Amino acid sequence: MNTTRRTRHPRRGSVRLATTALVASAALALSACGGGDSNPLSSGGEGGSGGDTNAIVVGSANFTESEIIANIYADALRANGFDASTRLSIGSREAYIPAVQDGSIDLIPDYTGNLLLYLDPEATATASDEVSAALTEALPDDLSASTPAPAEDKDAVVVTRETAERWNLTNISDLAPYAGEVRFGGPPEFAERPVGLPGLRDKYGVDIPAANFVPISDGGGPATVAALVSGEITAANLFTTTPAIVENDLVPLADPDNNFPAQNVVPVYNSSKASDKLTAVLNAVSEKLTTVELLALNQEVSGANKTEPAAAASAWVAEQGLDKPVQ
Repeated sequence: MNTTRRTRHPRRGSVRLATTALVASAALALSACGGGDSNPLSSGGEGGSGGDTNAIVVGSANFTESEIIANIYADALRANGFDASTRLSIGSREAYIPAVQDGSIDLIPDYTGNLLLYLDPEATATASDEVSAALTEALPDDLSASTPAPAEDKDAVVVTRETAERWNLTNISDLAPYAGEVRFGGPPEFAERPVGLPGLRDKYGVDIPAANFVPISDGGGPATVAALVSGEITAANLFTTTPAIVENDLVPLADPDNNFPAQNVVPVYNSSKASDKLTAVLNAVSEKLTTVELLALNQEVSGANKTEPAAAASAWVAEQGLDKPVQ
């Protein structure tokens, strides 16, 4: 997850959180998915779909994972009779949430923890259910959200397979006896952030010396991964759906005390588009979208195959049986 997912801005309000039960169907077929301009809202895009609840313009933030999920929503909606189109790579949360509110777009994937902090910078919830409940209270009247997916793209402490086996590491707390030996790599702010080194110390007793912190300013990207794989660092702050985790057989350590806030994928949409049918389709997608599935999708697009996000999304929708009307 990059910095575009961490933007914050105060906003409070009441809630319309859709609660239709999760549903899914089974079938295998491909459905087409539309594309979008690289920055449609700033380059003369037509905007949202107005008052027609059957017409849905699905937006995305300007990173690959968001584009994949947006295409998944659009494909599943089309399979259920919606007139769904996409406007992708809009930008950061400060751009796309107001775009949903003013109807420039109708629907976008977001992440529960960071969306909560955008709406309520004073929020302290970290566990998935607590974050979801707090988000319910923070959503303003013009925004609605359906059920969050199990999939999370959240901060993690990651080590190599060799390190995990040598020290018998499963949870972050298992690092505590070896903290003095650990060279930890992460973005510079991780040294001071409450959920960074201070959080690892306070929640898990992992007291890494300041001199052992290696600042790497690529947001858990290739430089951080290279430093970890080469042994320059012992542990790193990566994100749970980073394709490099699978590609390099890396091991994310469990965070049972929720040092890192939950970041479940959640569909957010303009409340004027709310309907039982929309909720049913989005919940069906959420039910199928796990962290393992999302990681595999990211790897398909960003790894060796270099599949286009729309094509990867369409194939996944078919594989999951979401290319037929939900029942």
